[in-house]
Amino acid sequence: MLILIHLLLPLIRTVVSAQRPKPYHSIRPHSLLPPETTSLSITDFVFSLLLQNSPSSPETTAALIDAATRRRIPYPDVVTRTKTLAASLHHQIGLSNGHSAFVLSPNSVQIPILYLSLFSLGVTVSASNPTSSKSEISRQIDLSKPVIAFAISDTAHNLPSLLHRTIILDSPEFESMMTNRTRKFHRISVSQSDTAAILYSSGTTGKSKGVELSHRNFISSLAGSQASRPVRFSPAVSFCAVPYFHVYGFLLCLRAVAMGESLVSFGRFDVGMMIRAIDEFRVTQVALAPPVIVAMLRKGDLMDGGHDLSSLEVVGCGGAPLPNAVIERFKKRFPGVLVAQNQLAEYQRTMSPIESEILGSSGRLMPYCQAKIVDVETGISLPPFKHGELWVGGPYIMKGYVNDKEATAAIMDSEGWLRTGDICYFDNEGFLYVVDRIKELIKYKGYQVAPVELENLLQTHPHIVDAAVVPYPDEEAGQVPMAFVVRQPESTIDESQIKDFIARQVAPYKKIRRVLFIDSIPKNAPGKVLRKELIKLALSDSGVSSKL
Repeated sequence: MLILIHLLLPLIRTVVSAQRPKPYHSIRPHSLLPPETTSLSITDFVFSLLLQNSPSSPETTAALIDAATRRRIPYPDVVTRTKTLAASLHHQIGLSNGHSAFVLSPNSVQIPILYLSLFSLGVTVSASNPTSSKSEISRQIDLSKPVIAFAISDTAHNLPSLLHRTIILDSPEFESMMTNRTRKFHRISVSQSDTAAILYSSGTTGKSKGVELSHRNFISSLAGSQASRPVRFSPAVSFCAVPYFHVYGFLLCLRAVAMGESLVSFGRFDVGMMIRAIDEFRVTQVALAPPVIVAMLRKGDLMDGGHDLSSLEVVGCGGAPLPNAVIERFKKRFPGVLVAQNQLAEYQRTMSPIESEILGSSGRLMPYCQAKIVDVETGISLPPFKHGELWVGGPYIMKGYVNDKEATAAIMDSEGWLRTGDICYFDNEGFLYVVDRIKELIKYKGYQVAPVELENLLQTHPHIVDAAVVPYPDEEAGQVPMAFVVRQPESTIDESQIKDFIARQVAPYKKIRRVLFIDSIPKNAPGKVLRKELIKLALSDSGVSSKL
């Protein structure tokens, strides 16, 4: 579900009727979207925006920068390489509208060019985590049915044989396909309703699903970014520490090209390299997952190691909630940097300093979006400050889950509203706050306890590095909150101290009843806690003996 929810933020002010609240609508600046019937690919739209946002010296401004090799690709070359690669794929291999391509690669300067080339041909991009197992890849290939694959030499062995083989991205052949102009590219007609990408859910609550996104979905998001684009006197320099196979990084790399920014990336992420890259390339904005922000705060030696980070303006964090305690610590460490939580398509400086000071909020709705908070039991829309499920609508909403009508119907109603599964509320200023996931709520004697609330409190304790809370079965209560805690090095804090710390701050039914100390909290690439793994550990651990 995170794949979609992050396409829909930031959020809005609302008008509420006397009887039933009306849906929330965006109040951000926006322009008319292209008519839905117009033939238009994402690539067409990206290049049309680039004409408006082109740097003053495009020949010398690097569009794509490899932080490891320091290779720079200027903007004219990005356009030329995209068209040349599209022509090569079309004429040499036969790729065209309706085909699907599987991409198994870490971030690189080639990936945005590859995506744009495939989009221009009407080919669906199916991007996967390069660390996926063969069984996971097999399921994703069954869903997307690709005719060709693109991989690096280190990941190609995990792929089965396909109709048009596997092309190695870090090979002379692929470089030649981007630079050797043997045939001219002729524009292919692409409908905005055509499937542009199949991205995969994390699978933390079951088998991963293929989320089907159209050209229109991405065009709407990019149009919203353009409408809210701030005035700058020099091009922004973005660093993406989020994988391009995840929707957060997927959209960001497209957006950077469309906005005429410089995009810095490298394959296998390392905090130290990121710090050096911010200094060397004068990065102004960084897109991170929550674990990276936590790692930055821990590695004080790197942060204070003589690197000049004064260019940094904004840190965008998406993929999973960022605890308030972490935001506060980060702002103390970097007082002049805005923290834009969950700002997927507009993670650069579209938030005002006042907005960025509202801790815990995901912001306001992007242009073209609408949303409502719905009572989980009755389905009635709720007013501000009332907790309920967030439903969202608008041109960002996915087409559905690939080959899974039942799962699609379970989260999308007949009017096109998407049930996010997130428990949220709006305040009177139209800011959205995510409380927790419906499926992750702990049911204690009929009361609902949000794990995230307890986790945020735990992470304010000076002796706690990280924490996660899960339900633990109990005969009398049904479920009780159990905490997994990572202590600070050399800390001697014990179970009773942690229980007392929480008990002083919450209602009795929210108290933590069990505690287990571990070395690290298991999380996926975007930073989402893998609660199923913790629940298994809780049930298998014989050393947990706390009583109710």
